Amino acid sequence: MLSRLMNLLKACFWPRSDQFIHKNADTGGHQDGLLWYKDTGQHVNGEFSMAVVQANNLLEDQSQLESGCLSTHESGPYGTFVGVYDGHGGPETSRYVNDHLFQHLKRFTFEQQSMSVDVIQKAYQATEEGFSSLVARQWHMTPQLAAVGSCCLVGVVCGTNLYVANLGDSRAVLGRAIKETEEYLAIQLSAEHNACIESVRQELQLLHPDDSQIVVLKHNVWRVKGLIQISRSIGDVYLKKAEFNREPLYPKFRLREPFKKPILSADPSISVHKLLPHDKFAIFASDGLWEHLTNQEAVDIVQKHSRTGSARRLVKTALQEAAKKREMRYSDLKKIDRGVRRHFHDDITVIVLFLDSNLISKASSVKGPNISVRGGGINFPSNTLAPCTTPTETTG
Repeated sequence: MLSRLMNLLKACFWPRSDQFIHKNADTGGHQDGLLWYKDTGQHVNGEFSMAVVQANNLLEDQSQLESGCLSTHESGPYGTFVGVYDGHGGPETSRYVNDHLFQHLKRFTFEQQSMSVDVIQKAYQATEEGFSSLVARQWHMTPQLAAVGSCCLVGVVCGTNLYVANLGDSRAVLGRAIKETEEYLAIQLSAEHNACIESVRQELQLLHPDDSQIVVLKHNVWRVKGLIQISRSIGDVYLKKAEFNREPLYPKFRLREPFKKPILSADPSISVHKLLPHDKFAIFASDGLWEHLTNQEAVDIVQKHSRTGSARRLVKTALQEAAKKREMRYSDLKKIDRGVRRHFHDDITVIVLFLDSNLISKASSVKGPNISVRGGGINFPSNTLAPCTTPTETTG
């Protein structure tokens, strides 16, 4: 009886999944139920493919591809920027990053007249500071914003360099052709910050030697302070500034003992990869993909098929694996609506960036049209009352 009543209320008051398309979705993309995709497009360094599948009631993954001028001045440099922002606790932080990080990067690139690790570091810092200021301004009206955060994976192709920066557990993987065997080697480009990794737990224990509860094994999952799996992020201000870890924040997120220094960090791991002619593509994806596919499996799927639809193919393969793990058919999984779908898989975002060595060698100084694509999805408009949410453990 109760379940029938809940279904009736849901039908009356919750908009259907196909009623709202995320306002930032690129008009060149396509929507198929909870799946948004742009099978192919051109960036200044080659081709690309993007796909996003929604599982949460509100899409927490955000993503973008920006190609052309990487500065606020048309003098350049030119290249391609990729961002995958896997939010947790809500969509607010990932949306904020999607709107601000690239703009900060362009400003610092102009100031330094070049792309560099320092430029990317400063763009992350400015984004973190901006969101923290937003939390402070809205603390009395929406204190739960302090418990919202986002992983932040960025790739920048500029000249013959591929810069990869990361906070959290999204991942970038390079597909490199092996000439002798005609096979492709998967090379992970990003460092991850998840407490399930022993080196991450050791890092936290070294930073907080007096806190025996800095990492806790809870329901067979390692979590920082028993609350969150990732150790670095944008947002999650409640674990960075003690003044936001008190009432009126939900008791679930409040620590028993006050902390004197930040528990989580917003300092990204950044690497620079010198692109070679046999570096053929890079896959940027939220951890929803990597829960179901290994690095090599993902590279093999891209390499063995047409470039067109590569990202959608990876998402579909991950969903098929998710269905198989629950002993159900993929066709039945597709029928499950957002919200409930989260019990079967996470939001998944994939961007495949194909690398044309001929274009890369001259792209940093050659002017071209600016291209901007935002990953799509289904969301409530900002003036629509979203379904009631309750605090949940954050996976990152």
